[in-house]
Amino acid sequence: MSDQSQFAFDVSLEDFQAKVLQPSLEVPVVIDFWAPWCQPCQTLKPMLEKLAEEYKGRFLLAKINSDENPEIAQHFGVRSIPSVKVVYQGQLVDEFNGALPESQVREFLDRIALPAGPGGNLREEAAALVAEGKFEEALAKLVEASHANPQDQAIQLDAIEVLMQLGRNDEAKQLLGGEYTNEPDRANALRARLALLEGAADTAPLEAKLEAAPDDHATRLELSKAYAAQSRFREALDAALEVVRRDRFYEQGAGRTALLNLFEALGGEQYDDLVREYRRKLSATLN
Repeated sequence: MSDQSQFAFDVSLEDFQAKVLQPSLEVPVVIDFWAPWCQPCQTLKPMLEKLAEEYKGRFLLAKINSDENPEIAQHFGVRSIPSVKVVYQGQLVDEFNGALPESQVREFLDRIALPAGPGGNLREEAAALVAEGKFEEALAKLVEASHANPQDQAIQLDAIEVLMQLGRNDEAKQLLGGEYTNEPDRANALRARLALLEGAADTAPLEAKLEAAPDDHATRLELSKAYAAQSRFREALDAALEVVRRDRFYEQGAGRTALLNLFEALGGEQYDDLVREYRRKLSATLN
């Protein structure tokens, strides 16, 4: 990618008015103060350039070499670099210093950027439909959002999650075969959850077997998998945790491993509270 694009460009004192202050009246301008000798700048700058392209004009990126433009750096009170300042409607509205990880930079940008176009709102509407259990309608919204924003991997992963809720696991699996470079953690969590759903088994015989022999850890772990395959995640976590309680060293800590696999598969906002609750229960059991 070239250094100059419609969303990201170099700025000096001469064109500061035209490239930063003027545009800032309508769109937030993120100023990245950097210098060639600054090591963390080499990480942050390309990341901001990539995100400027991805956000497609919801913010503009003005890159200022602070060695060549000390007056601007001084004006903004820059003491160390990289330093990021946001100007909107001619005013300084937000800032951060140092090279943050991409997830935190995205959070920062989501706070200051203009609202997403049609795709973004459709995604929120779809989330509301999922919360009401209207999965078919949510899927239709996400397909529409994906046509509006074909590059947006978050929308694609939302759709995959809805397909799994609908039991359309083959389609979900096919889509998860793709590369999700912007959202690798979430894609891996969904792949892990899909693997759980493929382990479908009838729970009744396993429950009966356990009733007769409560210390049959192998059966309890089988039951945990069977619950997970039916999306009965709390019961799956309980069963795995019970194995840890009864014998934490069984099969080199198989109970704990089963819990950690479930935590990975339940990555994502929907199950945050559940995962947090069982992480606490696990450390209480191990301490």
